[in-house]
Amino acid sequence: MTKDGMHDYGILVTGGGTGIGKACAANLAQSGASVTICGRTEENLVKAVDGIISETSSKTRIQYKICDVTNENQVRDVVEEAAEFGNGLDGVVANAGGGGGMAPYHLQDLDEFTRVLHLNVLGTMLCVKHSVPFLKESDKGSFVGMSSIASHLTHLWFGAYPAAKAGIEAIMRNAADEFGPANIRFNAIRPGFIATEIMEAIPKNSEVYESYITNTPLGDVGEPKDVAALARFLISSESRWITGQCINVDGGHSLRRGPQFTQFLANFSHDQLYGELPTDD
Repeated sequence: MTKDGMHDYGILVTGGGTGIGKACAANLAQSGASVTICGRTEENLVKAVDGIISETSSKTRIQYKICDVTNENQVRDVVEEAAEFGNGLDGVVANAGGGGGMAPYHLQDLDEFTRVLHLNVLGTMLCVKHSVPFLKESDKGSFVGMSSIASHLTHLWFGAYPAAKAGIEAIMRNAADEFGPANIRFNAIRPGFIATEIMEAIPKNSEVYESYITNTPLGDVGEPKDVAALARFLISSESRWITGQCINVDGGHSLRRGPQFTQFLANFSHDQLYGELPTDD
């Protein structure tokens, strides 16, 4: 497929204002697709759209919309707007998601745990729910959910995040089976350590960073464009015979063991990390 081979695609990218989502939107727009990005922070979305246009062409078809993926009415509206902008909806990259506070499970805050589940699992499900009727009308409908290697590789103290990403994968597999007869494909991407704005907060001289590098056979960190390249492939007709799959983009990290974040939990004592409840004093 040529670089402009997606000129007849209408695509929605959630969480498209920064990081992996922005890279996915840029790749797809550069390939000729009509791309709608959405997110909660308008400033980020404006910068993303302006940046993508400046790096490509003033003729690049990309727009932004404000949307919280945990709000069903907003998801329904943004899907409809993406379909209108793209003269139909052919692909969705459900990238919006994220983690939360780190703590051992017996000290997890219920509200925070639930928030992370809703953001990832409910947000992805709502995108599936409202995009399927449009994807059914396409002859090349494809949906990409954004998981993580944390879905299947232990990430100590990450709370709801591993469970939420595993939930996304379960949705993708079941949706692939349910909607295969409608010729809609569903796949998930599992990024490893990707150099996004969030991950830049990890100092390179920290034990955490070192644990990532040590456990990555390729000995480096990935870039958002690495994930975007796979997202484009999975949305495009080049992957027409691939559905229900969860594909790693991690430099081989999943061949070894998860990262060690204990250094960042200095507010917990050793005993509290391993089952003891905090005392009142």
